[in-house]
Amino acid sequence: MSLESQLSSVLDDFKQNAPADMMEAIGSAKAGFLASFDRSSAIKVGDILPGFRLSDAVGKEVTSADLLAQGPLLITFYRGEWCPFCNFAVAALQKHLDEFKAKGVTLVAISPELPNHSLTMAEKHALKFPVLSDVGNKFARQLGIVFRQPDTMRPVFEKMGLDLKTRNGDDSLEVPIPATLLVDQKGVVRNAFIEPDYVKRLEPSTALEWIDALQG
Repeated sequence: MSLESQLSSVLDDFKQNAPADMMEAIGSAKAGFLASFDRSSAIKVGDILPGFRLSDAVGKEVTSADLLAQGPLLITFYRGEWCPFCNFAVAALQKHLDEFKAKGVTLVAISPELPNHSLTMAEKHALKFPVLSDVGNKFARQLGIVFRQPDTMRPVFEKMGLDLKTRNGDDSLEVPIPATLLVDQKGVVRNAFIEPDYVKRLEPSTALEWIDALQG
């Protein structure tokens, strides 16, 4: 089953079971962001990836320079361990980790969650690649891929039992949009999946095609 099919199933299930007021709030927030998102402000193919220093799941500092010294990077952004769409997307990449490694590419996942919650993500899904914390979405903001969710989403998260302030260390409701970048060893973005619709994610097979083209 493709990742797209899995995500469609999750969405259909949610639509069938979520309260109407919750669906309305989520739909309104999503529609507003889709209408306002400025793709021209987001990082593009050919851009140099800004350098970063982020903590991994156990609090160790990881830098882009150290990672690039090992080879190209496949960087994927996710909203948090609370997001089922993110979990499926990251798990799908994990299944192809050996293929990425065999091609000399390091897979990295980044979210705004604090390291202890990133550790939960890594342990829960048995992830074998770096899961980094972009606290305050500072790095994501440099890339132009931040979604500041409206306050109308606060009651939704409360009903879901989600405390993003505890998870992320701030009360902004900001999350990165689904984005995946292939960066060559010189730090140049060679491919970019930038998608304001959080239901849509990059298929791992497409990432592998990117990598093959990079090495071709």
